[in-house]
Amino acid sequence: MAAVLLSSQPKSPLFLTFKPPQKTKKPVAVLNRSHKMRVPYQLNKGQSRLFHNLPSGLSMEVIFQKGLVNDPDEGGKKSSTKPPQVPLVFIHGSFHAAWCWAEHWMPFFSGYGYDCYAISLLGQGESDTPMGPASGTLQTHTTDVADFIRKEVRVPPVLLGHSFGGLIVQSYISNMTSQDLSHKPSSYEKDNSHPTLAGAVLVCSVPPSGNSGLVWRYLLTKPIAAFKVTLSLAAKAFATSLPLCKETFFSAGMEDHLVQSYQELMKESSRMPLFDLKTLNASLPPSVPRNFIEVLVLGATDDFIVDGEGLSETAHFYGVQPVCVEGVAHDMMLDTSWEKGALVILSWLKGLDKQNIY
Repeated sequence: MAAVLLSSQPKSPLFLTFKPPQKTKKPVAVLNRSHKMRVPYQLNKGQSRLFHNLPSGLSMEVIFQKGLVNDPDEGGKKSSTKPPQVPLVFIHGSFHAAWCWAEHWMPFFSGYGYDCYAISLLGQGESDTPMGPASGTLQTHTTDVADFIRKEVRVPPVLLGHSFGGLIVQSYISNMTSQDLSHKPSSYEKDNSHPTLAGAVLVCSVPPSGNSGLVWRYLLTKPIAAFKVTLSLAAKAFATSLPLCKETFFSAGMEDHLVQSYQELMKESSRMPLFDLKTLNASLPPSVPRNFIEVLVLGATDDFIVDGEGLSETAHFYGVQPVCVEGVAHDMMLDTSWEKGALVILSWLKGLDKQNIY
């Protein structure tokens, strides 16, 4: 399937189906692919919408933004000696799609030189819809992400996942351990089914034990909150109630018109469930060796979905200390203080640069 170019972008050799326009012409679509979302997300400047072809014949939406060569920390000066930054690949959670990263975090990290790729999982956003009651399993989503990285990303990326997307990242890490990749290779091993990562970031992630522990804790300690979460997510009441949508995903101070715009996008983003939650526990990621991979576990003090115990469980699983960002809600990348989490990740990424572990 050919790609659709919706904004001007330098030619990228990573996408074989991507055909940029001539330099003297305005961007054109190489295939008249209609939007699946009735309220399509309008890309920001410098972003392109592409489609990655999976072995199944289905395609996944990918929003791409190339890293800029000017470093804001160096007064915007161009650096010819600075090596390219590690690529970033973003994985969304339930009721979201690639657009949730394109709003703030992709422009932010692109400004610091990071090539950014945000994937819409099957059945979500502008991606194709598979057969069945759910868009996939934990394993199939993980395999789809691996297929994209293996074919389209030239060097080991940092994989970032939010909420249930974080569980997909954890599954990816577990699959890496089964491939006897405990060493850190000096070159990128593209023939692996789950290619090497430079690191992983888990943002307000569902813990490795799944969401059942979260649900039971809420039922026993916060019954009213448990009712609201169930109503908002399981019954999808967030789609019709602006106050409930704000309480579930955003800070109380977010302006209603912003909440409403994101609410509309979330309603359109998920045409089918991301997982069949009844069978999720059978495929949860097994434990991994400590220090196998650099992992940042990032949470939010005002998260209405993932509690502090869930955050601590995830951090303990990987043998790291969690970072909890003050005054931010579950949708950290869209919230009013979205830059708080972005700055924590940027600092961590620069630590990877200094270690040169990839």
